[in-house]
Amino acid sequence: MSMRRLFDHPSDMEPLLPEDSDGKLAALALQLIRKAERLRDCLHPITRTTVAGLVRSMNSYYSNLIEGHRTTPRDIEAALNRDFSSDDSQRALQMQHLAHVEVQAGLEARLMQLAGEKICSPDFLCWIHREFYQRLPDSLRTVADPEGTTYRIEPGRLREQDVSVGRHIAPAPAKLPAFTHRFADFYGAHIQADPAGLIAAAAAHHRLTWIHPFLDGNGRVARLFTHAWFVKAEIDSGGLWTISRGLARRQKEYRAALANADEKRLNDFDGRGYLSARYLHEFCEFFLRTAIDQLDFMRDLLGLDGMQRRIKAYAERLEQNRELPTGASTVLSEIFLRGEIARGEVSAFIGASARTAQKLTGDLLAKRLVVSPSAKGPLRLSFPASAADHYFPKLYPAGAESG
Repeated sequence: MSMRRLFDHPSDMEPLLPEDSDGKLAALALQLIRKAERLRDCLHPITRTTVAGLVRSMNSYYSNLIEGHRTTPRDIEAALNRDFSSDDSQRALQMQHLAHVEVQAGLEARLMQLAGEKICSPDFLCWIHREFYQRLPDSLRTVADPEGTTYRIEPGRLREQDVSVGRHIAPAPAKLPAFTHRFADFYGAHIQADPAGLIAAAAAHHRLTWIHPFLDGNGRVARLFTHAWFVKAEIDSGGLWTISRGLARRQKEYRAALANADEKRLNDFDGRGYLSARYLHEFCEFFLRTAIDQLDFMRDLLGLDGMQRRIKAYAERLEQNRELPTGASTVLSEIFLRGEIARGEVSAFIGASARTAQKLTGDLLAKRLVVSPSAKGPLRLSFPASAADHYFPKLYPAGAESG
């Protein structure tokens, strides 16, 4: 078997963009932009913010799943409430999930003051890595090489060891500054809300994993980086979708597409760079189609009529079982449509006395089906694990609750 060479110059990761002579990628990217715009408008802004919190947690679940770490929705909910398992391994996975959610929330807040091109910078990539790993327990901050040597992962530090992923030997540690700066200089200029920008986002996702700047966590950093790109390009639909779900559901294809795009140029008809232009095109097509698939899924899931019907059906079942007072389904449906309602409006909605309305409100709060910013504040929807599977069928894979 021929030896694989070690990459030592940034030109070795060219081409940095795929060829698109037939316009197929541009057409997919334009479709993605239009679907993202439609998805953003399908919910009341307040309800959208609440759903975005659930999607952020879902993003963590699927990103962890890609890395081989599985948690259940109830374990996730407990982690978000700082209620950790007494089992060390389960507690570590809960802390990992919480770390991802916190880092994504912090990333989204930081992006509001950050110029688009800065998300491609080595500083920003190291910030993502540092923010994630410094939140992890010691048991998740080590990695072993194929010979069994264990290394400690230093949060936010570029790797200092040679690594290989499958057949790909990543650039030498001493060359990482040159590769990451080339990455930043080239892709930073492409973060824009047009088809060319989204094709570049797909290509950048691969090239970042190809550089493999960190000893561990490169896939996770790449997915959070891609999320940041989508936010800055304004195609995240206000946080209503995540590509990680699609990549996890097509994990074998994802890994195969990544590995194929690592390959060198096939022949004289395969572009002019050292790496394969054909396989980069195939990866970008896979990536864009996966994103479109997830937008379609969330659009169907969050459709106004379907969501309202599922919320009412779930609450009506609880009413029938006498777990909630009559009228709960009406109140939850109104909150979904309007984003929030004043507590004083509950009585009118259910046609009952203030005391009865107060009890119903208390029951909804106790079941965490609604939340409020204060003791007398308005009521807004919440999505506890007990209800999420009814409200959002297929959001998690079958059997997720049992692990």
